[in-house]
Amino acid sequence: MANTAWAEIREKFQAALALSRVELHKNPEKEPYKCKYGARVLLEEVKALLGPVPEDEDERLQAEDGLGAEDDALELPAEVVEVEGPNAQGAVRLAVIEFYLGVNHIDTEELSAGEEHLVKCLRLLRKYRLSQDCVSLYILAQNNLGILWSEREEIGTAQAYLESSEALYNQYMKEVRCILDRFEKVYTHNLYYLAQVYQHMEMFEKAAHYCHSTLKRQLEHNAYHPIEWAINAATLSQFYINKLCFMEARHCLSAANVIFGQTGKIPTTDDTAEAEGDVPELYHQRKGEIARCWIKYCLTLMQNAQLSMQDNIGELDLDKQSELRALRKKELDEEESVRKKAVQFGTGELCDAISAVEEKVSYLRPLDFDEARELFLLGQHYVFEAKEFFQIDGYVTDHIEVVQDHSALFKVLAFFETDMERRCKMHKRRIAMLEPLIVDLNPQYYLLVNRQIQFEIAHAYYDMMDLKVAIADKLRDPDSHIVKKINNLNKSALKYYQLFLDSLRDPNKVFPEHIGEDVLRPAMLAKFRVARLYGKIITSDPKKELENLATSLEHYKFIVDYCEKHPEAAQEIEVELELSKEMVSLLPTKMERFRTKMALA
Repeated sequence: MANTAWAEIREKFQAALALSRVELHKNPEKEPYKCKYGARVLLEEVKALLGPVPEDEDERLQAEDGLGAEDDALELPAEVVEVEGPNAQGAVRLAVIEFYLGVNHIDTEELSAGEEHLVKCLRLLRKYRLSQDCVSLYILAQNNLGILWSEREEIGTAQAYLESSEALYNQYMKEVRCILDRFEKVYTHNLYYLAQVYQHMEMFEKAAHYCHSTLKRQLEHNAYHPIEWAINAATLSQFYINKLCFMEARHCLSAANVIFGQTGKIPTTDDTAEAEGDVPELYHQRKGEIARCWIKYCLTLMQNAQLSMQDNIGELDLDKQSELRALRKKELDEEESVRKKAVQFGTGELCDAISAVEEKVSYLRPLDFDEARELFLLGQHYVFEAKEFFQIDGYVTDHIEVVQDHSALFKVLAFFETDMERRCKMHKRRIAMLEPLIVDLNPQYYLLVNRQIQFEIAHAYYDMMDLKVAIADKLRDPDSHIVKKINNLNKSALKYYQLFLDSLRDPNKVFPEHIGEDVLRPAMLAKFRVARLYGKIITSDPKKELENLATSLEHYKFIVDYCEKHPEAAQEIEVELELSKEMVSLLPTKMERFRTKMALA
């Protein structure tokens, strides 16, 4: 090819790339793809200047015409074929243009045309895809096709393209081993897209593995944006939390903190998403989101400890606590040596920085109040951090969820507290933070959130009342102040349980004959607790006490009758149903004795 022609091709190609990189918002408002279309014209001109596919390459392509689009993703090359001679070089140059035309059409939302160009690119490179000159572009084209098919929700086809890229990378590393920086970056993107595909396919273990590999490689090749990397690591921690793998979750969150702290301190590269100085709001939002992941870590670890140590009525079982103490040393010996190596991020100074954060946070289930309090204080620190961004004005749902998590931290800390008065104060703190939330919430728009908060407040008052009753039982002669306190707590619990139950009524204020599956258990629990609360009201008026017993019986009977009509409901409240049946049997006799006593008085 003449030097003048080649110079013209290079000039047009560079101009096309420059136009392709122009951000959409810099185009005219009515022509958002103006620069993309300009780039496309130049790419088509370059394609015309390059000329048709060389004759022997064209014969090869015709022989492969029977292959479907995704057949390019199905088999690996048998050997390395280098790009030698003008025909091979011509085919590869055309493949490069087809690739950029494919990306261009995808960027302008013309997916079918984009697919066509990318498939042409793969066909032109197919013979040479294991060569050093072509392997990166081939994987890149397959990655783009994987993304395209994923957006069409054809996940199986997307998976085939992406897994083919992974297999090609592994074969190249085995047979060629000539490592290029660009090649490694392309493969890192391949792993990232595979993680997303596996997540979509609900193959969560695989998705987590590929996400972890992506994050690790980004650090190794210094090809990451601190904010993006940190939020991805924090998100990965949630997978480990759900699997109760707290050491791994702690490592991800500690790494997220360290890398997030690099924001604005490392130079941006082609691999970074955006300059951090331009996105102060995004910075604070991501900081709040990472904080929320830490809250979930602390809360789930404490709740898991509670589940492991509570008896059948939700109180601390000292025998179970002793068993867990005996297991503590075994956990430390096994997990520190084996599991920590599996999730290690970074090396050298970075590794040391992450370890320094980890060492301040336990990954072991707390076994007493002091250990639980450490996790509580850490969780509470991140609650305050999350609330700095997720404020009620603008982020209603997020703000409420953070406050609910704060309440849950107090609730689980109360489990570890042995002093009943202090436990009462913890529940009181919960109520103080939850009650203001529903004052300003429109129940029509936030019905589900309202229900959640009403139920939680009711349960907090319910727990406080039980604690006050237990404190009173230890006194020989409880004074009127304690009795009044118990009744006030009872009244408040009844109020919020009733608000919750009333929210289930239809517009005509009629309670549903069939309760929805999503609210069945809380509705039955509310009915059961209302029944119990009426039975706990302290009064010296016999007539009032009889009325309370009658109301209590009515609610117990509702539970029994409902479960007879809807047997599936019985599975949701097995314990409460058995107790309700007992009370339906016992209360009428108690009420009759009470009437007799009143008549004789």
